[in-house]
Amino acid sequence: MLQAREIVYRVGQRELLHGVSASFEAGRLHLIVGPNGAGKSTFVKVLSRLLRPQAGEVRYGDLDAGTQDERTLARQRAVLSQALELAFPLPVRDLVMMGRYPHFRGRPGRADEEICDEVMAYFDVQDMRDRSYVTLSGGEKQRVNFARVLAQVWRPLPGACRYLFLDEPLTFLDIRHQIDFMKKVRAFVEHHDVVAVGVVHDLNLAARFGDRLLMIDDGRIVAFGSKEDVLTPAHIRSTFHVDPVVVREPGTDAFHLIFH
Repeated sequence: MLQAREIVYRVGQRELLHGVSASFEAGRLHLIVGPNGAGKSTFVKVLSRLLRPQAGEVRYGDLDAGTQDERTLARQRAVLSQALELAFPLPVRDLVMMGRYPHFRGRPGRADEEICDEVMAYFDVQDMRDRSYVTLSGGEKQRVNFARVLAQVWRPLPGACRYLFLDEPLTFLDIRHQIDFMKKVRAFVEHHDVVAVGVVHDLNLAARFGDRLLMIDDGRIVAFGSKEDVLTPAHIRSTFHVDPVVVREPGTDAFHLIFH
């Protein structure tokens, strides 16, 4: 379980999050949606402790995330944002191995080598293993970064949850790789010990893959729950200022949105 309690975050005099509270369960994919500047990425950064709030707390299970040392936290928490930029050439496999750094000292062990190979195969980047990262396209870099981040939390930890945070992870990806990535994240999240929270812009992808959705606007939660409860015409109209049409697929609970 991941809990955010009365989170307040400010930059100067501007308050970006206004007492935000939410709980995120293991085994479900939680997706955050909202307009530009709503506070989505700020909230994920606070949840993952990349930012520290001025008020409130984030708890990983029974532990206050703010009190954890960085190495311990890095063994159970991984964060994926936009593609990492490097100023020097580095082989792809070496970059993926960076995800294992919190788990060893000196040289990687056999388990680290195995995990590196497994995640590269999972994201279909093993044929790039010897290429320089700086020569890759934006989409290829992002897929390699998926592998690096998941390597960090690939295997269960005794008596602890794993936490995966995705801050606009679909940047640079074409539609095929967007869908492929979301399917693989869903499969990974089905482990009972994985808590996953991500930010996406596409409401239809959120509806298709999210188990629970959180809609945020102006640093406040508009709605949090099932896609049916969150992606209502009223919520979308008031938050995004567009008029949606909900098209349901006969015989299923699936639907997609069309905007005017």
